[in-house]
Amino acid sequence: MRDAARTIVGLGEVLWDLLPQGKQLGGAPANFAYMASLLGHRGVVASRAGTDQLGQELTRKLADLSLDRSFLQFDSGRATGTVKVHLDAGGQPAYEITQNVAWDFLEWWPEWQRLAAEADAICFGSLAQRSPQSRATIRAFLSGARPSALRIFDVNLRQEFYSADVLSESLRLANVAKLNDLELRVVIEELKLEFGSERSAAETLRRAFGLKLVCITRGVNGSVLVAENESDEHPGFPVRVADSVGAGDAFTAALAHHLLAGSSLKTTNEAANRMGAWVASHSGATPAPDAALSEILSLGKS
Repeated sequence: MRDAARTIVGLGEVLWDLLPQGKQLGGAPANFAYMASLLGHRGVVASRAGTDQLGQELTRKLADLSLDRSFLQFDSGRATGTVKVHLDAGGQPAYEITQNVAWDFLEWWPEWQRLAAEADAICFGSLAQRSPQSRATIRAFLSGARPSALRIFDVNLRQEFYSADVLSESLRLANVAKLNDLELRVVIEELKLEFGSERSAAETLRRAFGLKLVCITRGVNGSVLVAENESDEHPGFPVRVADSVGAGDAFTAALAHHLLAGSSLKTTNEAANRMGAWVASHSGATPAPDAALSEILSLGKS
């Protein structure tokens, strides 16, 4: 039997990933919301798109994916976001992110205030905070959430679109932080903290910002979760990678799902790695559910 459905919000950028094989819905918050919906929750995209053709196509795509799009804002004066994605021989992506697009101008609507107050989990990153307006809106949204809500800062450093101020303020507003092993070094350096080992750096970050959990991902080599009184390390699952776009967002969605369900750290880590590996084995960030998903959904069930 599934856990009760929760309201899980992807807050920030929504866009089209322009991949070599064609365009795919993208933006970490949208990918996260989709994966949360596959896990049985109400996945909500809180973002902003243009009224252009790409914006209309984006709305239809969200409907096709059965995502709640009632909190998507529309901007008649700015384009829908796009990102050119270049894949290397191993399927690892590099990004060219268009600037001054609709999601750079998120507005603090009364509807968003109500959504913030009812959200069980909110995932946000650093990229959507590159503009002052969207940064202020994201801060207001997080400040409007219930104290019990999960507030996951999925760091997602992209190009030059971050700063020490954005990182420190986001960590203060979060209660869970997720970042990869390369980002950990950058964040520790930006915040002028002591690195030591990877695990000690994660604990330093957790203590410095009063976080419940810090998650460090290592791509195909798994992840480590560091909580106040325990930690868990997982080696990852071998997979034939189609591309890794969205794999981290799938990991984060499974992380949120199991944290809300009260699963053990070990179960949470295993499920998150399985979800990430599943997406990496498909092209694009929003693959349709298939038989391989059932094993992931069964983890943590009695």
